Amino acid sequence: MELIHSVFISAIFSIALVLYFLNYKSKPRKDRAESLIPTPPGTTGWPLIGETLEYLSTTKAGIPEKFINDRRKRYSSKLFKTSLLGQPTVLLCNADGNKFIFSNENKLVTSWWPSSVDKFFDTQNASKTEESMKMRKFVTPVLKPDTLRKYVHIVDAITRQHLRDHWGGKQVVEVYPFAKDLTFVLACRLLLGIDDEEAISQLQKPFAHFSAGLLSLPLDLPGTNFRRAIKAAKQLRNEFEVMIKRWKTDTSQSQGILSQHLVEINEEGQSTSESEMATRILALISASYDNVSTAMTFVIKYLAEMPNVYDAVLREQMGIAKAKEAEVGLNWDDIQKMRYSWNVASEVLRLHPPANGAFREVIHNFMYAGYLIPKGWKLHWNAFATHKSAEYFPEPEKFEPSRFEGNGLVPYSYVPFGGGAHMCPGKEYARIAMLVLMHNVVTNFKLEKVFPNEKVIGLPVLRPAKGLPLRLHPQHSLST
Repeated sequence: MELIHSVFISAIFSIALVLYFLNYKSKPRKDRAESLIPTPPGTTGWPLIGETLEYLSTTKAGIPEKFINDRRKRYSSKLFKTSLLGQPTVLLCNADGNKFIFSNENKLVTSWWPSSVDKFFDTQNASKTEESMKMRKFVTPVLKPDTLRKYVHIVDAITRQHLRDHWGGKQVVEVYPFAKDLTFVLACRLLLGIDDEEAISQLQKPFAHFSAGLLSLPLDLPGTNFRRAIKAAKQLRNEFEVMIKRWKTDTSQSQGILSQHLVEINEEGQSTSESEMATRILALISASYDNVSTAMTFVIKYLAEMPNVYDAVLREQMGIAKAKEAEVGLNWDDIQKMRYSWNVASEVLRLHPPANGAFREVIHNFMYAGYLIPKGWKLHWNAFATHKSAEYFPEPEKFEPSRFEGNGLVPYSYVPFGGGAHMCPGKEYARIAMLVLMHNVVTNFKLEKVFPNEKVIGLPVLRPAKGLPLRLHPQHSLST
């Protein structure tokens, strides 16, 4: 019996060897040569789930760099392979890797996101590359500096009013929900031109459901955050379509940056459906809602934790305030004077980038660092790989705004807004929103953390675990 088993096993291996040889011989010479080149070192982990759970667990713990650093030490300082979201993935770990990805958009790699995300956005069956290009073409004119510079005083007025309404007369406030509320109001009023508080409130509830489910476990089942988010996204797209039709028929209703841009597109005869426009509006507001609010929250966190940083920001902001007439709002020139404040914000974005990074899909086989990166695999760039690396930022855990004085940063080592063709077009919008909030907070309040050792958690987005409650010590009564 054992002999029969041995013969059977030998036969199976022999057949397998013949089939492998025939398959190998039938491949083109180039494919055969490439099949002998190793892929990057690493492991793909468990079947189907790969190393996704470990990636998510370190992110949830607020230390996403641990996943990267552990594998960088184990395999290579430049790159390693893993499996994330069911996809064979290569993570490039240094500034050269970031440069390579950003420089080869639509040449060797293209935009990619999980198919579950498509359930939220009606992309008209467009490819990910096509949709990404359309989105950028739509958003860039809206968020370019020449456009935004005319709206700084409006951002300032909205921020001051929001502080009066939510912090005025309060002893303790919670920063994270305040920042999310502020960014949503800014988006509605500045981008969409909605001034009515009730109309904003009616949009905010479905948007909260959408945001909560966007990064949740993609289980499309009754009662899940994911299912609620799909329904909320559809409701929001429908609401935006109604707005767009109204803007087109009555241009006097078009008071926001986006609404004015859409009217211009319509007048120029560009054929873009209301459905497509609504989808892009949803994507744009979604990005600002989570990313800008997270950045605002961590800026306030460090101002509360570090008296020396707070004092330096206060001196700069008081100098700007005293040079203006009373009650005159901030303008573009004032924003340009906030150099130290922006260094502080930049250091916050280094330590706590609102988005870890992004994925790309490989569209052609290529070699990198002596390894084969096969077509169909995914590349992942992650801001923490360089932001928390002593190679680029000495004492990387230390909060040090002076890192951003001069031009001493290694190119592609600092990437909170991405880079290359896919550099986040909302960078200037985020900068204005953050600096205006810093100005109005420090000139009105001293800050004290309620929980000095409050932890940072990372799912669904990076944030203080308790929402960052603060005790407020007013400098003076908030002006009206």
